[in-house]
Amino acid sequence: MTDAPAVAIVGMSGRFPGARDLGEYWENLRTGACSIATFDAEELLAAGVDRDELSHPGYVPAKGYLAGADRFEAELFGFNRTEAAALDPQHRLLLETAWSALEDAGYDPRNVPDRTGVYVGGSPTEHMLAANTDRRLAAELGPMQLRILTDREFLAPWVSYRLGLEGPSLTVQTACSTSLTAVHLAAQALLLGECDTALAGGVAVDSVHKRGYLYRDGGIFAPDGRCRPFDEKAAGTVSGNGVGVLVLRRLADALADADPIHAVVLGTAVTNDGSAKVGFTAPSVGSQTRAIVEAWAAAGLDPAAAQYLEMHGTGTELGDRIELAAVAGALGQPPTEPCGIGSVKSNLGHLDAAAGVASLIKVVLMLSHRTMVPTVNVLRPHPDLDRVPSYRLVTRLTPWDRPGGDQRLAGVTGLGIGGTNVHVVLGEPPEPVRPAPPERLELLPISARTPEQLRTVARELAAVLGTPDPPALADVAHTLRTGRASLAVRAQVVAGSAAEAASALAALADGRQLEGAVLGEVAEAGELRVLGESWVRGEAVEWPAPAAGARRVHLPTYPFAGEGFGALTLTAPAPVPASAPSSAPAGPQRVDEGPDSRDRRVSEAAVAELLVSVLGLSGPDDLDQSYFAAGGDSLTAVHLVSRLGDDFGIEAPMELFLEPLSLRELAARLSAIGDGAEDAMLAALLDEMESRD
Repeated sequence: MTDAPAVAIVGMSGRFPGARDLGEYWENLRTGACSIATFDAEELLAAGVDRDELSHPGYVPAKGYLAGADRFEAELFGFNRTEAAALDPQHRLLLETAWSALEDAGYDPRNVPDRTGVYVGGSPTEHMLAANTDRRLAAELGPMQLRILTDREFLAPWVSYRLGLEGPSLTVQTACSTSLTAVHLAAQALLLGECDTALAGGVAVDSVHKRGYLYRDGGIFAPDGRCRPFDEKAAGTVSGNGVGVLVLRRLADALADADPIHAVVLGTAVTNDGSAKVGFTAPSVGSQTRAIVEAWAAAGLDPAAAQYLEMHGTGTELGDRIELAAVAGALGQPPTEPCGIGSVKSNLGHLDAAAGVASLIKVVLMLSHRTMVPTVNVLRPHPDLDRVPSYRLVTRLTPWDRPGGDQRLAGVTGLGIGGTNVHVVLGEPPEPVRPAPPERLELLPISARTPEQLRTVARELAAVLGTPDPPALADVAHTLRTGRASLAVRAQVVAGSAAEAASALAALADGRQLEGAVLGEVAEAGELRVLGESWVRGEAVEWPAPAAGARRVHLPTYPFAGEGFGALTLTAPAPVPASAPSSAPAGPQRVDEGPDSRDRRVSEAAVAELLVSVLGLSGPDDLDQSYFAAGGDSLTAVHLVSRLGDDFGIEAPMELFLEPLSLRELAARLSAIGDGAEDAMLAALLDEMESRD
């Protein structure tokens, strides 16, 4: 480890083509799987692809498809159904992935450390473009609210708002290098003291639907639906979708707080090509070389110390050739052992704004498993590889041995159209020096939103504790008690060993004694059992002090199980929001009780119907809760005031939404304003007061 200031990656989470989590991602990388999907005509037609486009001879039915990209556990993040249906899928995925990354770091997503920043970016989406032209949706939600829910500009602020993060919150945009630029900015902010913890990453979901593309000769896309970086026949890339988020802390702080550390960011650098290239989209050898050299200099290291470099590697003939030349220039004299290179785009396709974080997480996993994984789809390596002895393309699973006992070191490059080049230097984490905590009786609290999710939590935790080398039970207990949100459905396990806890959790996963019972036959549980039962009932409790030496550990994260909210599309009519009752009229109606328009009165039912529609409620039965309990906020209140004025002529005071009223009572009060009853009541009250004078 160098003496230069460094940043620890203490948590991470991601979803990529063919991988619902990082465990599946690693398995795909390890086995050399190509996760680019090829669709049949029936699938594409069902997804709304135009039949004429599909029959075009240049149509390639392939994409790095992200299954379930429209699913979202809206209730967990405080969105009502109308908002969730309008919320861009990128926002939904980023929120859930940020939650999982914090849990992976051992931090409760609802009680995150002070001064936590957010540095993320995203791609343009079909949903956002369709929303901008949907007049019906704009009328229902309000133009400003619709923009906030769909524009990628608000990716970082939504994460900060819903998770209560008060550090800097920046939405980053540098095209294909976006998420790696976000990591650079987050690392710099930590080292400058602008924040103490940071979330960094990116998301790309151009469409949740199955799509291919039209191949055009001379374009950037591959003719056969496969990305072949550094192959002699490389002819283009394939687009893909994904999301990844890292939790970063200063290395010194992470070590002092006994955080689990995946890897260490030793140095970063960003450059731009400027005008020294043949065109705006063309890459530049010199600027790419400079990014690599500057990043390794920031780490206090020579680029020749790299044992592996994860390349941008799009599989385009010009781009690959220039990147190889840039790396050769950075490495200088050939090292004793050639540096391994590769590109995850061969597995996933090009994930646009999420490409850099997908590459970085791949390398972190390689460092953790001490294994280099293959670049796939390579038929014959590019001839330039034979001419430069500085590097070698990794095409098979290879053990990653430490060179002469030194630290394993790697670099990750991201290149953006427009010339923003980023390089990040990674090293394996320092070996833990704290002794393992002593075994003792431990209380393991688990919770979820639903009983089925609770069983999943129990099943996944039982699998971890049932392995031949499980984490220390005291570490698990400490992480569960301080690093997980306390949700509505709860259970507890009291156990004295990992094996005993695994057995009890497996019983819970099978549905036995699900209603919050203490499982496991452990003598002298005493106060722990009582404490756990209080917590299961929803009471606030003070957990016992952790065992000496207990630390946070990486454990399975929350098993999201949200419903599919779909997405807006440019190729078909916008879907009706999930909240809209099928029998509901198109909009609130005024009630006319006579031929004189001045005598029209507003029905309480019509106002209630507006509240149901805007707040995304299931129907009138939901009107017994308060405005804020139903998911209302100040911006929605502004929209409701506008709608009440436009639809009913009601001049509603904003203060009315702040009063402790049920929605049913609120509808009655608003209706009374509409028919003048409140004015009459006020006049009567004034008359009474005057009569007392």
